[in-house]
Amino acid sequence: MQIRAGIVGATGYTALELIKILLRHPGVKITRLTSRGDAGQPIEVPHPSLRGLLPVSLGEFSIDDFARNVDIAFCCLPHAASSAVVRQLVDAGIKAIDFSADYRLNDLASFAEVYQAEHADPEQLGRVPYGIPELFRESIRSASLVANPGCFPTTAIIPLAPLLQNNLLENAPIIVDSKTGVSGGGRTPKLNFHFPECNESASAYAVGTHRHRPEMEQILGRVVDQKVRVNFVPHLIPMDRGILSTIYVQPKPKIKAADLLEAIRGHYAQEPFIRVTKQLPATKDVSGTNFCDITTRDLGGMVAIVSTIDNLIKGASGAAVQNMNVMCGFTETTALV
Repeated sequence: MQIRAGIVGATGYTALELIKILLRHPGVKITRLTSRGDAGQPIEVPHPSLRGLLPVSLGEFSIDDFARNVDIAFCCLPHAASSAVVRQLVDAGIKAIDFSADYRLNDLASFAEVYQAEHADPEQLGRVPYGIPELFRESIRSASLVANPGCFPTTAIIPLAPLLQNNLLENAPIIVDSKTGVSGGGRTPKLNFHFPECNESASAYAVGTHRHRPEMEQILGRVVDQKVRVNFVPHLIPMDRGILSTIYVQPKPKIKAADLLEAIRGHYAQEPFIRVTKQLPATKDVSGTNFCDITTRDLGGMVAIVSTIDNLIKGASGAAVQNMNVMCGFTETTALV
């Protein structure tokens, strides 16, 4: 018996990666693909690499159609546009995984401040499981809706959570310095992601204003039930995909980088997608995979944690399939290794 999957907003980079993963999943059949701008077109028009692989054309979203033909929906719509659709899906009894930030934050005031937009389903804020199974598996298992995590927050939350839970860090701001590939900006053309603008260049952006900082603070605060302060600076570098974050922390006295690394290793010892290593990881080490590679280094009083993922897989579509596997009772690694 296969579950039927639908993808709302199927023309972007994360949707392409999601389709490729689901095509090799033995327990899933893709039955619906939607697009606001390309309805009626075969999927190979926006994604030529899928030519001959998926006989499902793009259509307009219809909740009645989804209710008849979809068991689980992946919503790949933009922030602030997603919740109106997700609410319909959940009300119709369809499990949903939302790729946007619409359900990640704790409350309506935070969402309004960060995204400057109205929310179509505000009563659900703070109640939807955050989609990192390594930390929130049990709440994901019984959920009808999961908030897929942000890509930058994934690189920070995974290594920091066990250190905060075990009280290994001083109560000082955590510095997250991240580098991302161009695909992190999505497929819609933007000037600073235009090839002549970003090739042979590196640039910081959204310094002090990036929407993923409050996400990091709120989710880490959820983990330890106390306020966590994060200073976050993202950088765009000229590569297609990947995120590498260097996280600077102040450990408690006499605690070294090796102690923090062992705490992370012990916490994730049974987690198949977390690889704790003594080597400094690089984005190519995880490209095309659902792995998060982590190490630490002493800095003479402070410690640097280096964490890397593929932003389109562990930072988006791989995480979504991992969440689906948990929600639907599949082996968690299915189609991901």
